[in-house]
Amino acid sequence: MLSQQDMGDIRDEAQRAEIEPAALLAVVEVESGGVCLYRIDGRSEPPIRFEGHYFDLRLTGGQRQIARSKGLASPTAGAVRNPASQAARWQLLEAAIAINRPAALESVSWGIGQVMGAHWKCLGHDSVEALVAEARASLKGQLRLMIRFIAHNDLMPVLARHDWKSFARAYNGPKFTQNRYDAKLALAWRRFAAAESRGITASGGQSGPV
Repeated sequence: MLSQQDMGDIRDEAQRAEIEPAALLAVVEVESGGVCLYRIDGRSEPPIRFEGHYFDLRLTGGQRQIARSKGLASPTAGAVRNPASQAARWQLLEAAIAINRPAALESVSWGIGQVMGAHWKCLGHDSVEALVAEARASLKGQLRLMIRFIAHNDLMPVLARHDWKSFARAYNGPKFTQNRYDAKLALAWRRFAAAESRGITASGGQSGPV
């Protein structure tokens, strides 16, 4: 469940981007499962997912052979499985960084919005390091990255009209129906919108600055 502080940050960034707060709250909750930061070796870090097929595509020669031999790269999407825990995923990333840092960072989806590092240029960053730094800086950094990704993919109007099926298809791909992503978004939005209209948060506290 999103914390009061999380919801306050999400409302702030939604209003700054002229997005309905309840709509952004719904997307964040469904994407993140309600957890926006994890404790990794004493640090607060955003959720990540490593994509071995991205890594494979960005490597050549000996580096690719090493990565494949270590189970870090594959030409087949999904062949490199992500561990269940975020701590183990960060260890997976560190192993990939030891082979090729830029390629590894580009091969990760960063933050609650699951934005691939490979999109750094089209989202206005000078480098993949800059995108990663924004995602790791704070929840608001994750939110700004996510919002730019939504805008870049022309999904602002889709979000505004609550067309959850179209949003889910564009954001999560054609297999979104397998986990009822659109239905989860619609349900979360209705809950947040009802709470916002009553002047309270979806978890029971008063809305407004936290």
